[in-house]
Parts: sequence; C-alpha cells; structure tokens
Amino acid sequence: MSAVQQARHISLMDTTLRDGEQTQGVSFSVNEKVNIARALLQTLKVDRIEVASAGVSEGEKQAVSRINEWAAVEGLVDRVEILGFVDYKRSADWIVSAGGKVINLLSKGSEKHCREQLGKTLESHVEDICRTVEYAKEQGLKINMYLEDWSGGYADSKDYVLGLINGTKHLGIGHYLLPDTLGLMAPWEVHAAITEMLTEFPEVEFDFHPHNDYGLATANIMAAVEAGISNVHCTVNCLGERAGNASLAEVVVGLRDKMGMEVSIDESHIAMLSRMVENFSGKFISANTPIIGADVFTQTAGIHADGDLKGDLYVTNLSPERFSRKRIYALGKLSGKASLINNLDELGISLTEEEQAKVLQRIVKLGDSKHVITSEDLPFIIADVMESKEYHHISLLNCYINTGFDIDSTASVRVSIEGEEYQGSGSGNGGFDAFIDAIQKILETRDFEMPVLVDYEVHIPRGGKSTALTECMITWEWQEQEFKTRGVDSNQVLAAVKATLRMINVRLHVDSEN
Repeated sequence: MSAVQQARHISLMDTTLRDGEQTQGVSFSVNEKVNIARALLQTLKVDRIEVASAGVSEGEKQAVSRINEWAAVEGLVDRVEILGFVDYKRSADWIVSAGGKVINLLSKGSEKHCREQLGKTLESHVEDICRTVEYAKEQGLKINMYLEDWSGGYADSKDYVLGLINGTKHLGIGHYLLPDTLGLMAPWEVHAAITEMLTEFPEVEFDFHPHNDYGLATANIMAAVEAGISNVHCTVNCLGERAGNASLAEVVVGLRDKMGMEVSIDESHIAMLSRMVENFSGKFISANTPIIGADVFTQTAGIHADGDLKGDLYVTNLSPERFSRKRIYALGKLSGKASLINNLDELGISLTEEEQAKVLQRIVKLGDSKHVITSEDLPFIIADVMESKEYHHISLLNCYINTGFDIDSTASVRVSIEGEEYQGSGSGNGGFDAFIDAIQKILETRDFEMPVLVDYEVHIPRGGKSTALTECMITWEWQEQEFKTRGVDSNQVLAAVKATLRMINVRLHVDSEN
C-alpha cells in the first residue's frame, strides 16, 4: 500500500464500552464504565466514544447516565454516542432519559439481513428509519446510522446499499457508519468499496468499522483511510465479538508512522489504558501483542543487545518511550555480555570483566531451567556468584521433596561426598526440614556435626512474579562463631538447600585443612 502523501486528521471512535463488551465473558460494572470513558476522552483524547446499547439493562442506563453527567460538565457530551435501534420511540426515549445527545442507529445494511431478519423490503425499512429519525430529532438527538453487514451487503446487493443511503440522506444524518460486521474483507476490497462509496456520495460523511476475524482490521483501516475515509472505529486491546475489533494502539501508530496522518491520541497513555481495560475486563493480552504487550520492547538475543550498545542498531521509530515504557534487555540462556552490561548500567552496578563472565555464566545456566531472569533478580545472582570461594567437597546429585496439606513432608536425597555417593531420606515439618533430616542422616555416617541454624531469611525481588528468583540467607553457629551462607533459586526450598550445601562445603573444607 502506498503511503498517502497529504496529511489529514483522522478521527477515532472508540467502541470498547459497547462493541468491546460483546467479547465473551466481558461485562463492565458501572464504575468501570465511567472510569474507562473518562480515561478515553480526557486522558487518551479519543475523538468519540460509543458507550452502550439502548435498553439493555438498568445497570447499563445507570452507567450511561453517569458518563453523560460527567461529560456534560466537561463539555464532552456530544462525543458520547449510544447504539439505538429502528424502534420509533423506544431507543430515543431511553437515550434522552440517560442524558445522551447522540444516537447511532442500527439499520440493516444488506438486503439479506433486511429480508430474513426483519421480514421487510428496502422501502418499508426506510419508512421505519425515517419515522425513528424524525422522532429522535424532535427529542434533540444527533443521529448517525450504522449499515449493519455493509460489507456483505455491498458485495451481494449493492443496489440495496445505495438505495438505503439515497432513501435516508435527506434526514440530516451526521455519519453513515460502514461496518465489516463479520470481518470478511481484505484491504484491497475495502479500498475499492470505500472509493466507490465516496465517489457515489461525495457529500456524505462515512465511518469505517472493521472486525478482526482474518487479522486484517488494522490493515483494513489503513486501506479505508487511503481511499479517503476520515473516521474509523477501534477498541482498546482489540476487544469485541469473536476475534475482536481493530486495536486502538495498532491503528494509532499505523496511521501516524506509516501514513503520515494526524490523530488526537496521546500515545503516552495507551499502555496505561490497556492495563486498565485488562483488569476491568478480565481479558489479558498476549505478551507479544504489538505496542502494549509485556515483551514487545524486550530484547532477548545477545546480538541485539550488543548492536544497541554499540550504536542503537536495533532501535526503531517504534520506541518504548513514546508509550511511557522502557526497553528491556532480557537475561537468560541467549544473553550475551551486552545484555548483562545494559542491565548493570540500569542498576548502577559495576563489575570487572572477570566478574561479568562469572555472572553471565550463572545467568545462562539459570536460563536453561528458567525462561527469563529479570533485572530484579540480578542483584541476587551477583551476590551469589561473588560469594567467597566455592568448594566442591559435597555436590547434590538428586533431591526429591514431597509436601502436602496437614501431613509431614518427606525428602529423598542423593549426594556425592569426596567422590563417594550417599543416599538418605528424611521427614519433617516442611520441605526444608525434611531435607535437613535426610542430609543429617547421611553426614552422621562421616561423623559430621551440623552447625546450629540461628536465622533463616528469604528475599524475593520487589514486584517479583511467581517465577522470580528467591534468595535464602541462613545464619549458622559453629564453635561459638556465626557465619552466613546464601542460596539462590526460583524454588524457595531449593534456595535453602543450596545455602545448606554451601555451609557443608565450607565446613568440610575447614576440616580438610586441619
């Protein structure tokens, strides 16, 4: 698709609160609707919002009333729209009683829908529309009109679509809203159809309302805009029936970056609003969702981190700073030196090249069993690696710990001590207690006396997820002297096991020196 040369303003109508609520399992509460509406209009600066369908429920009416009450105070009430139906007075009265000023009338945009769903002809449907519109205008409402299944109607019964507009354009309808109701169109089909519509009705204001069944909603909006449309519809997080609607975030950056269009949206709040809608809807987006996904500004491969460190080689115009986000260099088995350096710089930590090599070796090893190590995990790894000299008198070959509710935990342990294998089992009040019981039984065969456990601390990084590394710090007392050992693992019990093995290695080393 060639870029449109002449920049113009494209108006976005967000329908998260109406069409987005048709997502399976999504039902916003009154307060949630009000807060999303305020954020869309006031913070994100969306041009228009569609907030509900008329007559749905008393709770819906309460939400619409509160949104309109707020919007009226802020001078935004004309930008709040409500779906209504060709039902003469019913929808119009409902909208007026809820303080609304704009009705988006749902007409049948295909002959098949009109005939089979309503049992009407084009002429009788137009008569019903005229009666409903005239009444709505008498109540002071502004009227836009959806042509439901317009894409299907345009393909199968073009004369019907043209007749519907010709039969109603004298009514003073503000916008004719053209939905690809089943998400069936490809960009070139959209471009051709919109071009014909604009040529046929140059005086009419059209909106394009795509669905994402083929994953083409954003591309279809760009095709519509290239054809001459200046009003498009979208939702936050692509919410909507079936595969959803066009993603607001994708539409904004696509129009700005790829077509040179002007939009009103404040990009810096897109990610914030996405999180809000996630929390309120209970529908959580994939981590690799463009613009708003958790991982989309994360570089995992070491070669990419190296390129950025040496010259921003993998930085594009789609920068995280535009959306009040940060670029992250993931730590894991694919990490290289540059990934580590970027994270160390972020934390203000300086290490020698030898220390960096040791830390990176540990990161790669951890990455084999733990998908991603976060920057919050890094101080634990550094402290663990930088711990005093490692000894290898005892090494853990296998450890199986079983724990459950209201029963003793059990542990089965196999270790190598000075090249000889030992196996033991134990039980206790919790997994670590069971391990201590098992390891003590093994060490008793070598006349090893366990130090006294004085203190046991567990640290998890601030904001850590369930997969975060855990640092276990144990204070021991031996011959009236205290010393500490540390263990780090994503499993809390295994972190304590590692701290214990480090203590045993220190003790065995001291014994071997005497």
